[in-house]
Amino acid sequence: MPDFFSFINDILWGSVLIYLLLGAGCWFTWRTGYAQLRYIRHFGKSLKNSLSAQPGGLSPFQALCTGLAARIGGGNLAGVALAITTGGPGAVFWMWFAALIGMAISFAECALAQLYKERDRNGQFRGGPAWYMSRGLGMRWMGVLFAIFLLIAYGFIFNSVQASTVSRALNFAWGYPPLISGIVMALVVLPIVTHGISGVARLMQWFIPITALLWVITSLSICAMHIEKLPTIFSLIIKGAFGWQEAAGGVAGYTLSQAITSGFQRSMFSNEAGMGSTPNAAAAAASWPPHPVAQGIVQMFGIFIDTLVVCSASAMLILLAGNGTPNAPIEGIQLVQKAILTLAGGGAEFVAIMTALLALGSIVANYIYAENNLFFLGLDNRRTIWLLRIATCITIVAGTLMSFPLLWQLADIIMACMAITNLTAILLLSPVVHTLASDYLRQLKMGVQPTFNPGRYPDLAPQLAQDTWDKAPRS
Repeated sequence: MPDFFSFINDILWGSVLIYLLLGAGCWFTWRTGYAQLRYIRHFGKSLKNSLSAQPGGLSPFQALCTGLAARIGGGNLAGVALAITTGGPGAVFWMWFAALIGMAISFAECALAQLYKERDRNGQFRGGPAWYMSRGLGMRWMGVLFAIFLLIAYGFIFNSVQASTVSRALNFAWGYPPLISGIVMALVVLPIVTHGISGVARLMQWFIPITALLWVITSLSICAMHIEKLPTIFSLIIKGAFGWQEAAGGVAGYTLSQAITSGFQRSMFSNEAGMGSTPNAAAAAASWPPHPVAQGIVQMFGIFIDTLVVCSASAMLILLAGNGTPNAPIEGIQLVQKAILTLAGGGAEFVAIMTALLALGSIVANYIYAENNLFFLGLDNRRTIWLLRIATCITIVAGTLMSFPLLWQLADIIMACMAITNLTAILLLSPVVHTLASDYLRQLKMGVQPTFNPGRYPDLAPQLAQDTWDKAPRS
């Protein structure tokens, strides 16, 4: 069975998804006028009044932290280790590259999610890829397919990966049995997710910045202790990225395709650009300024924080410890713990604690994404929601007992299914993305606060929910 999943994984990633990601990233970079660079100085403006939630929606800061909660988890530690193990130091470069072009993809998908959001019966904003597939493309069947993929991924498989990572870290640090770790995690998660998207967002707005900052500061401090080795590490990354190291050394090593594939896979698992998950958080926000592009900017820089900051911190630790050699055993989080032990003489327990905290935030946010898509499917009744909560807890426990490589293969497959569906949709909607970006930039050049007025776009107006943008102040 693992060989079968590996075969499917190779087809999806080797023949389809990398080219689709690369093409979509370059296309939206150009189509949005290089949004990654153009809107850097507007990031702060898009978070204005960010600590106060607006009626019916999350604040921009809450939406950002909820998105970061799903992003920053096991993928930032175990995922980076897996990328280096399977693709070598060069995989880190391709993680960076995938994140850079992924920022434009995230900008596009999150702006679309804001545009096509709607209110549920409680007045809370809801939206995401399933909504813009249904409203923007008129393809509800596509939205249903995506919602099912997301439910499988975020309700079950990804949470199993997070639970596996935590159980392995705790077992390495203190010898805790994996099953006990899984049961404890499930018991902690269950009461948290009962508070819904607003309650989770209020928790994540302080929980995620503190835990992520603590990990980055610790990693940078250890790197500073070995600063003389950093030029060599960067050299290894660049040489490995283009296959130069193998040619120069004349020995067997990682191939260029291994580095690219591993870098793109782990980058997507970590920052989720193009996968269609973060738009579920972006749509829930009451964006400020009141324009879809504002939330696109905020979530776009979430990728910068996730991959170029947090993942890079983890990668530096692993490579400084000399754990970037061919044919190394696939260890995931334990590789990070061994790196800390090598560089600092201790700290495996600290890594275990950080992994547990980050994974907890990720599991909770994952559940919120899954629950959000129950609303799209019309299954948002009390019985179905509780079935999802119980099933999520069961998969957390089961994840601690499953094979580590098998879990990551399953995650890569369902991730590819989501991304192919979502990237196809946003590419079809790229004229709308261009319209939104141009409208936002036009108002900036006029020196006025960007405000989305659906009346200016008669082709778009009929596709939008009536109680979202029609009440926004007009520019």
